[in-house]
Amino acid sequence: MFRGTRVVLHSLQHPSSSQAVQAPPARLPGVQARCRCSATEGDDRDLDAVIKNNREWVTRKNETDPDFFKVLGQPQQPKYLYIGCSDARVDPGQLMGLRQAELFVHRNVGNLCPNDLNFLSVLEYAVDFLEVPHIIVCGHYDCGAVRNSAKTQDIGLLENWIRHVRDVRRLHDDELGAIEDEEKQLRRLVELNVKEQCLNVFKSSCVQKHRARTSDKSKYPFATPRVHAMVFDPADGVLQKLDINFKQEVSQLRHVYDLI
Repeated sequence: MFRGTRVVLHSLQHPSSSQAVQAPPARLPGVQARCRCSATEGDDRDLDAVIKNNREWVTRKNETDPDFFKVLGQPQQPKYLYIGCSDARVDPGQLMGLRQAELFVHRNVGNLCPNDLNFLSVLEYAVDFLEVPHIIVCGHYDCGAVRNSAKTQDIGLLENWIRHVRDVRRLHDDELGAIEDEEKQLRRLVELNVKEQCLNVFKSSCVQKHRARTSDKSKYPFATPRVHAMVFDPADGVLQKLDINFKQEVSQLRHVYDLI
């Protein structure tokens, strides 16, 4: 981008003062800075391993599955929309044992389903154009977004996002308050957050309209998309479906959120 130049962060100088004002480092709670880097054109050492791994992966795939890339090059027809957390420990396809192109993926901090254009665009594309029959909202224990939402702190711009998890705490304050063990309380908040994000999916216009169009049992085996709440623990990798009766949950909210 900046040809032949070195990108360097300088201190800021206030026009009315000779004293330099140092820009504070952007750092999330619990995240330590690992290195201080500068970049120049052609300095791709950090990518060398990535490129090498890719070439080796392509070679192995062609040897073990000669038709893999022929299939992958066809238009996508995923069966699932996966809505999960951006946590680096999460690999949705590997977690579920699915092949490439079987999973349409949207990830963000805290596996949230809010009214932002990014999420809504993915949701509508998956429902109206790809016509996925299943939507999975998947959380995970030891989630940084959930953990930080339980603290009295201001973490800047990110707080506007994590506030969605704080809203979940508010909705279930009595249940969470009755849990004395802090870790157990956080694990339950992870589950409740998944539940509330699933309900947000049900509230959306595109999901309601598509479920209404596919509700005729004489033409369709079930109304789509179906919404599933799931959670897993990075410490053991076990994925489980949460025991939530969405038919009952949604029926209690219809008088408020039904659009059709």
